[in-house]
Amino acid sequence: MNRGLVVASTMLATMLYAIDTTIANVALPHIQGSLQASPDQVLWVLTSYIVTSAIATPIVGFLALRIGERPILLMSVAGFTIASMLCGIATSLPELVFFRAAQGACGAALIPLSQSSLLSVFPRERHGTALALWGVGVMVGPVIGPTLGGWLTETLNWRWVFYINVPVGALAWLGLTASLPHGAKFKDRVFDLKGFVMLALAIGLAQLALDRGNSQGWLDSAEIVTEMLLAGVLFYMFVVHTLTTLNPFFEPALFRDRNLMAGLITPFVVFPLIMVPGALLPVFMQQLQDHTAYTAGMVMAPRGIGMAIAMLSGGRLITRVDSRLLAAIGLGIVLGSCVPLVHITTDTTAASIAAITFFQGIGMGLTFLCINAAAYATLPSALRTEGAVLVTLGRTLSGAIGISICGSILTHSIAANQSRLVEFLSPFDTERWAAAAHLMGERANAVLMAQVQQQATVIGYENVFAVISGLALLAIPLLLLFKLPPRKLAADATRAEALP
Repeated sequence: MNRGLVVASTMLATMLYAIDTTIANVALPHIQGSLQASPDQVLWVLTSYIVTSAIATPIVGFLALRIGERPILLMSVAGFTIASMLCGIATSLPELVFFRAAQGACGAALIPLSQSSLLSVFPRERHGTALALWGVGVMVGPVIGPTLGGWLTETLNWRWVFYINVPVGALAWLGLTASLPHGAKFKDRVFDLKGFVMLALAIGLAQLALDRGNSQGWLDSAEIVTEMLLAGVLFYMFVVHTLTTLNPFFEPALFRDRNLMAGLITPFVVFPLIMVPGALLPVFMQQLQDHTAYTAGMVMAPRGIGMAIAMLSGGRLITRVDSRLLAAIGLGIVLGSCVPLVHITTDTTAASIAAITFFQGIGMGLTFLCINAAAYATLPSALRTEGAVLVTLGRTLSGAIGISICGSILTHSIAANQSRLVEFLSPFDTERWAAAAHLMGERANAVLMAQVQQQATVIGYENVFAVISGLALLAIPLLLLFKLPPRKLAADATRAEALP
């Protein structure tokens, strides 16, 4: 078995999915103009991908156990590549949305199965190194996406943000075909159709509500309220069904592994730290500093470099140092890099933001690697595939929740700040208005209101980054939920897995 080829191929498969979560974002205005779509309609290009991916994720574990990891992963890479090509040749918005939904459904297996496949070819004592290499793809991909998407859109056209997947997908498929071993199949596993339907609908409705909530006004929208209520009822029904049925959708032993459960809980605090700055900083630079999408993407590139450095270095350290300590150090670096963002202004230079994102990347990469490795530290190899599916699902939902909540905080904070600042512009303050008219002429009123809006928006971003800083402090005690096995027991487990 060629482990180097397995690593390269699984990283390509991982980056396929990870890059496509963000690569189309900067191309939306071009897609909207090309396909004659409204701003609300074109957002379905993003929403369809995210929702179908979330719905399809839970079934990945069952299919991998029933058919085998290798064939499912190969079919997913092939399906994702073909769907990408079809997205590029789409001639209407409904076609593009449909093919993006197919992309998301096929890509659901890429993250959990690429991780599980990589862990299966490395001994347990080298899982830290394996996860570091895999993590470079899954974490750096979303950072590369906007930069690559902006360059392709400006240099060629928006269709190339999808065409670029075709050669990468072909290479990943060839590499996986040549390197992945044929794993065991468990054909006697009973499929819990009722449980899957309830869980898939709950996840799909929750993801849809989170994705559209901020634009629809959250609880002011009947659509969002209905989706949230139905998602909650369906999830409750799924839990009750899982506890009472003889053949539940997920193996019950998964929920008895303390580290795996900690790996499901901690992302709801940690993943917003990773996702939110990457989502908000490019918008801040374009909206308030008049940078182009390409420039904003280039400024975010050091974040990906920092992540890669931290993961590759941490992969070596994690076998010698307690991963919880390394994760705490990573969170400390994240906190330190968030403090300058609490005081960000329109005068903050691109170089300063690039330096901040670089250190953010180091902290986030180290934190993600260590938490991910700790989640699988005590999980038996037979449960690894389903465990990877659960952890991936938790990350998807936690990232969506974090971005939605912070987007809502930003919107409400901007409105509150604007109302507060306007109080200082009393129409009865004749001296202030006379001075403004003397300096700016007839445009004084418009200019002052534009300044108020700008300052309110800047303060809104600062408030969100303050919340993110608080999350970094909250996440540190959660690391105590993990209980790592003694090194001797871990070595014994590794030798036991190696026995025929």
